[in-house]
Amino acid sequence: MDDIVREHFTDEDPWRIFRIMSEFVDGFETLSKVNKGISIFGSAKVKPRSKYYKLAEDTAHLFAKKGYSVITGAGPGIMEAANKGASKAGGQSIGLNILLPSQQKCNKYVQTPVEFRYFFCRKVMFAKYSKAVLAFPGGYGTLDELFEFLALIQTERIDKLPVILISKEFWGGAIEWIEKKLFKENMIEKNDLAIFHLVENGEEALKIVRKFYK
Repeated sequence: MDDIVREHFTDEDPWRIFRIMSEFVDGFETLSKVNKGISIFGSAKVKPRSKYYKLAEDTAHLFAKKGYSVITGAGPGIMEAANKGASKAGGQSIGLNILLPSQQKCNKYVQTPVEFRYFFCRKVMFAKYSKAVLAFPGGYGTLDELFEFLALIQTERIDKLPVILISKEFWGGAIEWIEKKLFKENMIEKNDLAIFHLVENGEEALKIVRKFYK
């Protein structure tokens, strides 16, 4: 009976506040020493043989060699590739893992793991500790994280930072839609098109980041 009552209590909304608070405390405490964080987003479905996997690994390796810390969602695919590249370069490899029904686990290349039950707590950590955002090919999750940053920058809720989409082949159609539909139909302003950059590889992305903070 006590177990039933306890389970019922922990499912109530007031109890969730303490869970949320604990996630923020753990996140802030763990990430407070992050040096020049670069958040890398991308699909969990990408396989190691994919050209996008190799692209993410090489890009993360390049940034880590230049002293940046790589932050991912800790899962497989692009996230694994980025953590792998950072780890091989001897850099800081961080994974913000989200607890899902499918039980996503941190990939083996994450050196500093932080677990989250709530997506919004996890997003706060990405936003707070990122000096730049690199978006690789991905699905709904990647789009959610990408447009979250674009909206935060557009509305000046966070300081400006480079938001870089990598792979013209993948993102080109999306950019064309933004320019031809959102901009031309006055859904966004011309300045909003300057929030993000479209590049082909990590070298181009690094140039943009270094120029921004020069």
